[in-house]
Amino acid sequence: MSNDKDNLKLALSQAFTASLIRFSTIAFIVLMCWWAFAPFLPILLWALVLAIALFPVRNFLKAKFGWTTKRSSTAIALIGVLVLGTPVALVGNSLAVKTLQTYQNYEQGELHIPAPPQKVKEWPLIGEDTYSAWSEAARDLPNFIDKYQPQLKNASAWFVDKASGAAGSVFLLIGAVIIAGIMLAWAEDGTKAMRRIFNSFSDEHKGPELHHLTTATIRQVAVGVIGIAFLTATIFGAVIALAGVPAAAFLTVIALVFAITQLPVTIIAIVAVAMLWSSSDGSTVHNTIFSVLIIAASLVDNILKPMVLGRGLSVPMPVVLIGAIGGMMSGGILGMFIGAAFLTAGYQVFMKWVDGENDDASPENKPDSP
Repeated sequence: MSNDKDNLKLALSQAFTASLIRFSTIAFIVLMCWWAFAPFLPILLWALVLAIALFPVRNFLKAKFGWTTKRSSTAIALIGVLVLGTPVALVGNSLAVKTLQTYQNYEQGELHIPAPPQKVKEWPLIGEDTYSAWSEAARDLPNFIDKYQPQLKNASAWFVDKASGAAGSVFLLIGAVIIAGIMLAWAEDGTKAMRRIFNSFSDEHKGPELHHLTTATIRQVAVGVIGIAFLTATIFGAVIALAGVPAAAFLTVIALVFAITQLPVTIIAIVAVAMLWSSSDGSTVHNTIFSVLIIAASLVDNILKPMVLGRGLSVPMPVVLIGAIGGMMSGGILGMFIGAAFLTAGYQVFMKWVDGENDDASPENKPDSP
């Protein structure tokens, strides 16, 4: 009897040791795979989101022009690179030339700053301080630079850091567009692989449903958040430009950022209205009409977003919106898509489980009493 117990303990010990070694080996392999894959995760996630969002565009090009899958995918990638790369190249070249020219003029003593206009004093909150500093720089620029050298160094370092970060983000997005084109060229094979992955986590019935829900959610977020944000900023920019608001282009960019980050564009609209009334020479009727139009343009996303988000999905619109906003707060713009996709998938799985529990507990499924 004692020998049987000893043999059982030995067998259990060997089995536990073997299982622990297998688990440790698998964990080490997974850790090393993650270590090697982690640097490419952001660009591949962006590429996957872009490929899912642009898949209908690829199909449209195939049907409209009779192109092959690879030709349509290549066209999308080339257009994306041109749209993103051309402005960056032009702005970068212009910024480099202007910076070099400004530095040369300063070294030669030919750099002069014009005196500020009197309207600067009327700017709310910062008008007096801005006018004073601007006037001081216009009178004696070298002395102004020496006086505020620490602040100027910090501002320059901040600007260089933000500019390099923005440039890195743009280049990452360009690379993601190229990879998305490659994914689109083999989209059918990728779709089959993803369905097998979803099936392995659920079953052959729920897997395709979750796969469809995830891809549809990403497309809806792309249209419902990013697309409507661009539409809102475009309409808002056109209205303030027609109204004659100063710095209309800058306000349009800020409005786009607000719309993408789900902040109220009405805040920028109020600033634009204040600038319109303080700087415009138009009549009261002109300013009143455009003030109403500016406020109305800032509310476009509030009207269109509920109509687009959740359309065609089997989940409520607030679930998609909460996932998009929460994901963006945690992981930026990319997190917007990931958060919406995972929250909608989790909601669907949870509701399927709840429905299954209710079905099991229904009177029809209860056994008859003896």
